[in-house]
Amino acid sequence: MANPTPHIAILPTPGMGHLIPLLEFAKNLLHRHHFSATFIIPTDGPLHTPQKAFLSTLPAGVDHLLLPTVNTEDLPPDVKIETRMSVVIARSLPSIRDAVKSFLEDNSKNLAALVVDLFGTDGIDVALELNVPPYIFFPSTAMALSFFLHLPKLDETVASEYRDVPEKLRVPGCIPIHGKDLLDPLQDRKNDAYKWVLHHSKKYRTAEGIIVNSFKELEPGPIEALQEQESGKPIVYPIGPLIRTGSKPADNSEESVCLKWLDDQPSNSVLYVAFGSGGTLPHDQIIELALGLEMSEVRFLWVLRCANDKSSNATYFSIHNSDDPLAYLPQGFVERTTGRGLVVPSWAPQAGILAHESTCAFLTHCGWNSTLESIVNAVPMIAWPLYAEQKMNAVLLHEDVKVALRPKVGENGLVGRDEIANVVKCLMEGLEGKEIRSRVRYLKDAAANVLSENGSSTRMLAELANKLKRKSSLQVNGKR
Repeated sequence: MANPTPHIAILPTPGMGHLIPLLEFAKNLLHRHHFSATFIIPTDGPLHTPQKAFLSTLPAGVDHLLLPTVNTEDLPPDVKIETRMSVVIARSLPSIRDAVKSFLEDNSKNLAALVVDLFGTDGIDVALELNVPPYIFFPSTAMALSFFLHLPKLDETVASEYRDVPEKLRVPGCIPIHGKDLLDPLQDRKNDAYKWVLHHSKKYRTAEGIIVNSFKELEPGPIEALQEQESGKPIVYPIGPLIRTGSKPADNSEESVCLKWLDDQPSNSVLYVAFGSGGTLPHDQIIELALGLEMSEVRFLWVLRCANDKSSNATYFSIHNSDDPLAYLPQGFVERTTGRGLVVPSWAPQAGILAHESTCAFLTHCGWNSTLESIVNAVPMIAWPLYAEQKMNAVLLHEDVKVALRPKVGENGLVGRDEIANVVKCLMEGLEGKEIRSRVRYLKDAAANVLSENGSSTRMLAELANKLKRKSSLQVNGKR
């Protein structure tokens, strides 16, 4: 009798930025290598609208299982997202174990691996206990992955806060980086978020392999360092760029409004401004950004969320807010920029906007999904990082890959209107902008090449799939 289809269980941590590339990974395994998959979804409350919408789009062959809700009411109101995500996983472990056991007992599911994402490493314990191969899916840069693997050593050798180290920190294969540009949870070593990141980083070496959403032409140094053979280091599989693939919008939808507006703009003329699914700006910064865009006199499409003066990731777990985002704009701004500017509240069809021929540049928070979407469409960037590992990404894009400009933050903690106008005009009209455009076009072609039939990312995915199939075949035949 033929072996049943190989199956993978996927354990994401909360957040759309983690779910999107994991789904693309599952779809690639499904379509290219005939795997099936189940998302095991931990929860600490009702799903919000984007998550529900995401789960409604899962293709045949990719299923989901909602785990029982865990209680996180004991966490402080200002808990960092990395702590909250890690606690939700840790408290869901009994349910995760039950789910994986049920897959092993299901004759129709030939479980080949448990794939956890970057803050889900406690799930590795369940996989090892149940003799299921554990893998990590790392949805960010190879540079950040190299840093995660190096963190335990850094923790032992640096006594102070990383931001207080005068010289730049060196990580294998990576451009040297100031401590202040490291990911947010590492900025306070006494905070639980730091302790959780360190906890996860120590578990990375217990995985059989790490799948990273990047490719060698984009990050040659980090990927070469990651793929060097070293005792106790998991095999690293660069299979990116994995980006979301969208469907055609309905004629009367919000998506259609944005794309129709772009249809009416000249080719290569519009600056797209968006800060991802979780990013928010203080009210004073929204004012400066608006006036900077107005001073630049360029065409723009701006996805605007309500101001938040306390947190730069206020919409990470839910984008709902009863306020009108447009109320935070300077008086008369919308009227003065009518015709050359479109401000869209809360959400826009980013994949379609970045692929549109009218889009010339992208002012971005440097989330890795957004960055890859920009590169795949050859759209140069203005790097405006807000939280998580986005400052690291900005350093990579501005100083190493050189496909982005990075505006300077003033002494008051804000990027001023003059700086915004100057950087926008430099990227869209200046000589430096032309050089950046040339580099990003090269990376677009390189991205298409690595995803082609014989491209490096396609081969890496095939190598992983074949390894998992061999393991699952052994399991079916009772030899594992």
